[in-house]
Amino acid sequence: MIQLEGITKLYPSGDATIKALDDVSLSVAGGELVVVAGPSGCGKTTLLLTAGGLLRPEKGRVLIKGRDLYKMSPEELAAYRAAHIGFVFQQYHLIPYLTVFENIVVPSLARQPAGPADRAVRLIESLGLKDRMHHVPASLSAGEKQRTALARALFPEPEIILADEITGNLDPVNATTVLEQLKSFAETGGTVLLVTHDEKAFGYAGRIIKMNEHTLIADNL
Repeated sequence: MIQLEGITKLYPSGDATIKALDDVSLSVAGGELVVVAGPSGCGKTTLLLTAGGLLRPEKGRVLIKGRDLYKMSPEELAAYRAAHIGFVFQQYHLIPYLTVFENIVVPSLARQPAGPADRAVRLIESLGLKDRMHHVPASLSAGEKQRTALARALFPEPEIILADEITGNLDPVNATTVLEQLKSFAETGGTVLLVTHDEKAFGYAGRIIKMNEHTLIADNL
């Protein structure tokens, strides 16, 4: 499903450059929940953004089901991400003046069809947000915001979920709810790539990949 081949990513820093990814190769199959773990600054988030078509590498290829993301036009790539990839970030990125329900459905309105409202309601209920459906983000707890962000990613029925440190701000109960939802998504054929420091996530993973110094250092399979 996801194939990274020899990915190198550089960031300018004054007169020098910082190497964020150094010749990284990784394959993730359909139905896998893969956790990428490692210290802060090792390149985990850069890896995730590059895999999702949000950060073009200097070298290497990113293939999703055999399609090279960075050979698409910007318009094609944006449409492909909207149709196939769901993103969940630690910062939530919810629209502050929209309710939980609206935050979940509005980003997918650009698609035709956008998806039935009753699917959004089912997701809201499955994530324990029924009583918060018509609340705006300012009235939500960190766990409720993260569960809303996850529901938004799942609503368009993507093939892939890319998640960045999504349990970092959560208590153990909310973290378990989120991780179980990701595991359920993978068990029904979805693909999950999760970068995290949270060892609780390790028990939900089919594979745990470790990063350090901007490259992969271990894969438990």
